[in-house]
Amino acid sequence: MAVITNIEDLRVLAEKRVPRMFYDYADSGSWTEGTYRANEADFQKIKLRQRVAVNMENRSTATQMVGIKTKMPVAIAPVGLTGMQCADGEIKAAKAAEKFGIPFILSTMSICSIEDVAANTTAPFWFQLYMMRDRQAMVNMIERVRKAGCNALVLTLDLQVIGQRHKDLKNGLTAPPSPTIANILNLMTKPRWCLGMAGTRRHTFGNLVGHVKGVSNMRSLASWTNEQFDPRLSWADVAWVKEQWGGKLILKGIQDVEDAKLAVQSGADAIVVSNHGGRQLDGAQSSIEALPAIVEAVGSQIEVWMDGGIRSGQDVLKAWALGARGTLIGRAMVYGLGAMGEAGVTRALEIIHKELDITMAFCGHTDIQTVGKGILLPGTFPV
Repeated sequence: MAVITNIEDLRVLAEKRVPRMFYDYADSGSWTEGTYRANEADFQKIKLRQRVAVNMENRSTATQMVGIKTKMPVAIAPVGLTGMQCADGEIKAAKAAEKFGIPFILSTMSICSIEDVAANTTAPFWFQLYMMRDRQAMVNMIERVRKAGCNALVLTLDLQVIGQRHKDLKNGLTAPPSPTIANILNLMTKPRWCLGMAGTRRHTFGNLVGHVKGVSNMRSLASWTNEQFDPRLSWADVAWVKEQWGGKLILKGIQDVEDAKLAVQSGADAIVVSNHGGRQLDGAQSSIEALPAIVEAVGSQIEVWMDGGIRSGQDVLKAWALGARGTLIGRAMVYGLGAMGEAGVTRALEIIHKELDITMAFCGHTDIQTVGKGILLPGTFPV
């Protein structure tokens, strides 16, 4: 096997091993994919200031996210269908995160259920929730999250309606799936993936099937989800979720300063500057470009995190320097999982951590808590 040195190596391997329809699901954006590409490209415009003759011993990347200790300012983002990238994918990713010492966030649209992940891990994980019309279903899900010992809830605000992703339509990735002949033929070339799937019973949306009234299989799930994403979502609904949950609440999908201010008023514990990985509003700002203004407006009142485009530890450090006190990685994790299962997720985290640690040292710092905009070359970053 080739030596894995960066996240791109994992992506290339995942593309070879994961069926096309599921690889494309994770590695795509909406419409022209302009925002998806900008998320990554805009990091590259930001240049670092190298410092020398500085003692680089005893480095630390440790911090806290909503009061929870983490080895680096990184958490694994909630990604739907993670369990189709690799058999039992969410369990494997959660185990890798726990061993590494960072938070794992389970998606509502995961393949492995809340209970599956809780049974296979010991560290508390976080859960991502979508606002549904069926409020009783939400109450029940929040109660399941509480019973599982989750210590933070992530409410996604930018999926009231679903952006069109051309690749999913062309691949027939619907619920239930209606794969094309090309994708069926592609599936036959992925024996490693097929063998893994043959060895697990987890092939559907574990948090919903059998837990929501009237949802017993993929077909009934399809009709339920088509009706359930709530386009009426308002700040009053955020308050309702906060009251139902009662614990740490993170709001994901903030791209605008005015919305960030409203998030502070809602009493949330943190916000995630995010455009859903470029999968919703194509033509929106990249997350790293939107970050500084939001930090300037509310960073002293609430923890500001970001996601979108992070493919290296240097990206994490740049986001931190611009005021993000946490980052979420989705695709970097997915690439690792699709490439090598749990070991691949671990490898992705090792790569990001090493890049973060060494880059911090080259910029003249040994503790991430002392890093600020001073490590960035003036005129190369958004202000």
